Amino acid sequence: MAQVLEFKLPDLGEGLTEAEIVRWLVEVGDVVTVDQPVVEVETAKATVEVPCPYGGVVTARFGEEGTELPVGAPLLTVAVGEPSAAPGPAAADRAADTSGNVLVGYGTGAPTARRRRVRPAPAGSRGRAATDAAGAGTSAPATNAAGISRSAPATDAAGAGPSAPAADGPVPVISPLVRRLARENGVDLRRLAGSGPEGLILRADVENALRAGAAPVGADGTPSPAVQAGTWTGATGTPTAAAGTPPTTATAPAPTTEPAPAAPAPGRRIPLRGVRGAVADKLSRSRAEIPDATCWVDADATELMRTRAAMNAAGGPKISLLALLARICTAALARYPQLNATVDAQAREVVLLDRVHLGFAAQTDRGLVVPVVRDAHARDAESLTAEFARLTEAARAGTLTPAELTGGTFTLNNYGVFGVDGSTPIINHPEAAMLGVGRIVPKPWVHEGELAVRQVVQLSLTFDHRVCDGGTAGGFLRYVADCVEQPAVLLRTL
Repeated sequence: MAQVLEFKLPDLGEGLTEAEIVRWLVEVGDVVTVDQPVVEVETAKATVEVPCPYGGVVTARFGEEGTELPVGAPLLTVAVGEPSAAPGPAAADRAADTSGNVLVGYGTGAPTARRRRVRPAPAGSRGRAATDAAGAGTSAPATNAAGISRSAPATDAAGAGPSAPAADGPVPVISPLVRRLARENGVDLRRLAGSGPEGLILRADVENALRAGAAPVGADGTPSPAVQAGTWTGATGTPTAAAGTPPTTATAPAPTTEPAPAAPAPGRRIPLRGVRGAVADKLSRSRAEIPDATCWVDADATELMRTRAAMNAAGGPKISLLALLARICTAALARYPQLNATVDAQAREVVLLDRVHLGFAAQTDRGLVVPVVRDAHARDAESLTAEFARLTEAARAGTLTPAELTGGTFTLNNYGVFGVDGSTPIINHPEAAMLGVGRIVPKPWVHEGELAVRQVVQLSLTFDHRVCDGGTAGGFLRYVADCVEQPAVLLRTL
């Protein structure tokens, strides 16, 4: 029989720790080749197809469409190669119908064997441990529906589930971000029982420990200074012993009668995950961290519309209105670089950026995304038009890469396509400003001393008040409005 290899959800980069299965591209029993896409997953950044590094027959799939899996969880198993005489490293080499790739730009190599350190038992407990082992017997490995043997997770003496990590040796944690979360909140990872595959500690495990009020500990396993000083209160709010009080044995609090939880509100629930969840997190962070302000102005866009019509009538690729507005933005940012910046809160510094990576809001079936045009300041209107079209098509198809969704320095939001005149948009953290453009509609306007019907647009600028004051923001917005009303002003910067 062929050797069965397990393919796990690879590290997709950009700090992503989980992905949702959108669509399976193969069925059990299908023959797959090396690097053939087998599943489409959605992360907080984009939707990507995951290729399998093995060639052979699919024997099992793990997870239905709509299931969210952590990085490192099994995706599928593949029967490859010829049977090996004996297990071991050589067997894996003989079955190596594999590539070293998983995702172009993110790839991981073949999974390495997990090494575990065995802590020697105290001399007095060896006999008891041997007796317990003889009485408990040896458990058989679990077998899934496809007939593939997989080792069952270790259980504690009561058989309640995965046990906490050993007192020494490495602690299996899904990502450095989870490890940092535990360290910053004083949670001892060795005291947690991971709920992920093979006892892997997930972010939810650390958050549950924080909600349960696990006492913070230091890196060496001793209580944190807050506990030693008697100032840490835990989740229940009960003060600990004051400094200098001899330690006493902790006793369980008396049981209290809690009211029954209220029934959930009726209605349809939509999970905040994937792209929608990432947008929600970013907007919440922006509102919490950025002291924003908004100014706006009405502008006569009649001449801009005429200029675009003349450019398109001259032949060649058509120029979009968004590209002309982007060209105006980059010219304005060259005059007011404070708005092409970010704030380093820890260093208490404003960082002025020397390149303009222009984000633009695009509405898709999966929610709002902000693709980024790299080096927009170095592009002409024709190049900007082509790049906007390419990124918009990729956004609607769900094929944008993480690199195309990150790294923006300024955002252009054309909400006029929704038929609205104005808005106060939320800044795309960690940027410092966003220009909003409303619909262009005919309105009565005083032009050259006379009342006339002109094409009028409302422009709004939301900015981080830490990077500049109202004078700078007003100057930027006024320059943009002047270019909209008189496109010839741009000739100075072309």
